[in-house]
Amino acid sequence: MAHGHVLPFLSTFLQHPRELGTFLPSSRHLEARLVRNAAVETAATVVELGPGTGGTTQALLRAMPEDSRLVAIEVCPKLTRVLREIDDPRLIVHQGGADELHDVLDDLSIESVDAVVSGIPFSTIPRTTARLILRASRSRLKPGGRFVAYQWSRAVTRLAKEFFGTPTSEFELRNFPPLRVYRWTKSAIPASGGTVLGIKGSASGRFKATETRRD
Repeated sequence: MAHGHVLPFLSTFLQHPRELGTFLPSSRHLEARLVRNAAVETAATVVELGPGTGGTTQALLRAMPEDSRLVAIEVCPKLTRVLREIDDPRLIVHQGGADELHDVLDDLSIESVDAVVSGIPFSTIPRTTARLILRASRSRLKPGGRFVAYQWSRAVTRLAKEFFGTPTSEFELRNFPPLRVYRWTKSAIPASGGTVLGIKGSASGRFKATETRRD
């Protein structure tokens, strides 16, 4: 992440702390772990929820095929402006909440996606909104598609269990703050307990209050 983007990220966190998963942009180590877990190297379409200032966005783009698409949904206008400075024709930036996922993809005539990468803080957003986002993500993922969330809290594992089952989990220490990377696949079978792999080592809010079912 370019140093010039730290200040807008930090100022946004101070203004809207519940909408950002952390107060600093992701480290390159976390970015690499996200790319690996999302398996974007062969993806046609990827969605990123809460991309912040775009460090993870650019890491995903570097790994994705030349003919792929990355749809980034960011609620904060200031961070959205930074994202739109990324010069890559594969990137589509939408300003709005993560709960607009269905509408955004419908507007783009995208039926399904290969991966959803989420940095939104599931521990601080309303439970109804979180379930709406998770249900929409599962609905839009292709069979075997991956949902990846990087979080400091384990709240997402409880919320996502009914939609995705039990995740694998990796802990990235080389990030400040250290974060867990959770990964599910659409074909996962719900089970109790998770799998933790290794010990090594952004931002959505102002959501709709109602939940609509779409599977």
